[in-house]
Amino acid sequence: MKTVLAASIVCGLALMVAGCSSGNSAYSGPEPAATVVMHLHSFEPAATTIKAGQTVRWNNTSIIWHTVTDDPALAKDASHAALPGGAAAFDSGKVEAGSNWWHTFSVPGTYKYFCKPHESKGMLGTVVVQ
Repeated sequence: MKTVLAASIVCGLALMVAGCSSGNSAYSGPEPAATVVMHLHSFEPAATTIKAGQTVRWNNTSIIWHTVTDDPALAKDASHAALPGGAAAFDSGKVEAGSNWWHTFSVPGTYKYFCKPHESKGMLGTVVVQ
């Protein structure tokens, strides 16, 4: 029984490590101007400022998956999502634990985003693009 449990733990850790590297290797764009860390129920920093054309990277250091969503149609509370005029809504889909997601912002203005499953827990963020 102990051997089976130990093997399960080792396999689980191996899968987590493999997931960490796969999220990092998929991106081949410009170096991010800012990095936001996804915690259990928060983004850190909650607000960041970049210039138009720059990229933000979200690192999921949590033990659970998250999203980076700026689509008013997907928000439980419409005030949690905001897009400047001419900007397209976006949704990262599931960003698994240990993975990353990137988005390049080309339209200046304020973007208010949220994590779909944790929006009601206050997992909200803002990107100001100058």
